[in-house]
Amino acid sequence: MASSDESLTVEEYMTHEVSTVTPTATVGDVARRIADSDDHSGLPVTNDSHVKGFVSASDLLLADDETPIRDVMSSDLLVAHPDMDLDDAARVILRSGIQRLPVVDDGGDLVGIISNTDVIRSQIERATPDKVEELQETIEEVHSAETERDRRQIPLSELRPTQTRVYADELEGRSYELERGLAEPLVVVDNDGELLLVDGHHRTTAANELGIEEMEAYVISVDKRVDLEMAKTAESESLQSIGDITIVDYARHPLVETTERMDESDEDV
Repeated sequence: MASSDESLTVEEYMTHEVSTVTPTATVGDVARRIADSDDHSGLPVTNDSHVKGFVSASDLLLADDETPIRDVMSSDLLVAHPDMDLDDAARVILRSGIQRLPVVDDGGDLVGIISNTDVIRSQIERATPDKVEELQETIEEVHSAETERDRRQIPLSELRPTQTRVYADELEGRSYELERGLAEPLVVVDNDGELLLVDGHHRTTAANELGIEEMEAYVISVDKRVDLEMAKTAESESLQSIGDITIVDYARHPLVETTERMDESDEDV
């Protein structure tokens, strides 16, 4: 089941810590767990880590509270392997219409779960080596400079942003990735000691809010100081640090209403 070296695998993006229930748990207990959770619309059913099935909220609707989960769970279950290509897992999720795919090892034990949200987030702001190499070649050609590339940890306090704003809804996704160790590396240009952030403004802003002090980055080092357009943007917008980035929340846009504000407006008429 191993994927090619160039492909992303399920293991890289799955959630490793999975909430489960046992076959002997009752419908009432599981219903309360799902109702009290913000993250779960269903749970894998395991016995000594071995996957036996999956129970969703809809499976519980017409069952008596004392009914054991083994009587209502789905036992004909689709599962993935940690080495499975992420794109293949995405196809299974899309074509089957499921939201979460349990991940099991060679022994059938549950080792994680991959969701449709995980798959979507894996495609956003992906800093691939090809993308970095393309930027590196552009800098060399445009500025007649020599560059080197490496991958290392960079303190966020040393980064100078080159983008003026980020979006609040995107920050939620970035925080999710960071908390689970899923965030892609940043892309940074070391322009004679000035570390310019090229790609990863949402990730760094989310990390800053979470109190994370450094992140992994692809760093392109230039052998001499060059006149980069992104540096001009940072200068013209007075961007010095991650804290200078503006967070835009379109939920507060003047043309976006909430029912609460609409009710207040009606009362004023």
